[in-house]
Amino acid sequence: MNDNIAVYPGSFDPITNGHLDIILRGLKIFDKLIIAVAQNVNKRSLFNIDERLALIRETLQDYPQIEVDTFDGLLVNYMEDKGARVLLRGLRAVSDFENEFQLAQMNHSLNNEMETLFMMTSINYGYLSSSIVKEVSSLRGKIDGFVPPCVEKALRIKYPPR
Repeated sequence: MNDNIAVYPGSFDPITNGHLDIILRGLKIFDKLIIAVAQNVNKRSLFNIDERLALIRETLQDYPQIEVDTFDGLLVNYMEDKGARVLLRGLRAVSDFENEFQLAQMNHSLNNEMETLFMMTSINYGYLSSSIVKEVSSLRGKIDGFVPPCVEKALRIKYPPR
């Protein structure tokens, strides 16, 4: 295991500037950051797994210390396979904490070598979520400033102007 590798998991449907905030700040702490896109067959996604991976890779192409990958199954098993023992999670508000705390405790119970680092999202993005971005985009609202340019373009294709 390498303490300088962290995994930042999520569905990233799509990746937002709030996610990027956590990722770029995480790079100041870790030598390598693995963006692990969850393959959750029970969750209906706007973007399929290949589209999400492509959008993240395009957004982060200038960061060689970032690996973009996908996983299914237990996150602790994935992290063990990757040689990572730190899980990076972003928190927007107190309401996020309860669920994240439970997940962190469960993950630690499954693998007591694993630690979770909670990072507060910058104040500019405290309200931002992929769900909100998709809703605004579906209603043809302005989303620049909320997502990277390639994501904005992809959302305009999914939700063309009327």
